[in-house]
Amino acid sequence: MNDPVYRVNQIEKNLVKLTGRVDAAQWAQANALTHFVSPWDEQPIKPITFKALYDTDYFYFSFSVEDDSVFTELKDDSKPSIAQSDRVELFMRADAQMSPYYCLEIDTQPRIMDFKAMPNRNFDLSWNWPEGEIDVKSSVLKDHFKVEGKISLKSLKALNLLKQDARGTFMEIGVYRAKYNQDEKGNKQATWITWVNPKTPEPEFHIADSFGIFRFES
Repeated sequence: MNDPVYRVNQIEKNLVKLTGRVDAAQWAQANALTHFVSPWDEQPIKPITFKALYDTDYFYFSFSVEDDSVFTELKDDSKPSIAQSDRVELFMRADAQMSPYYCLEIDTQPRIMDFKAMPNRNFDLSWNWPEGEIDVKSSVLKDHFKVEGKISLKSLKALNLLKQDARGTFMEIGVYRAKYNQDEKGNKQATWITWVNPKTPEPEFHIADSFGIFRFES
């Protein structure tokens, strides 16, 4: 397994309080993932910091994103509306064949576009993360926004996403961001940003090569 690796540090139980500001003291114990790229866009991307932690009950994650022009489509709260908004994303797969994988796309409100998927963009948008097993908070300031959340380890295990090998506990996961900007004609253009470069000619997150490994440190 030669995919890029991010190491998730363990903390004591029930210490991270979600505020949307990523201001719990425990975040200082997390490794900072800052290597994000947009291989299909020549313009530089603004800084993004992702962090993750876990305790005996939850996997915690946070995004801190530099952005002074956040776009949110607010005509309704449907999943298609979220899909037209600036957002951060986590995809988690059950196996290397992505059969299935699960997608969390979270905007700055924060609204969650959660769905189950199979290869070749076979999406089940009616699927939702198990009720009560996920929570997210967010904040938007003048020049940045933050999203933080927690997912129960129980739900990750039930979906066969939290797995074991000879080196311990791990997840196969993609970390992404979608940024919308207006072109000179006023049309929205998306910039697709990823932790792992899938090396495709066009933007594509829904393939195995866009995933990395999260190793849970004990």
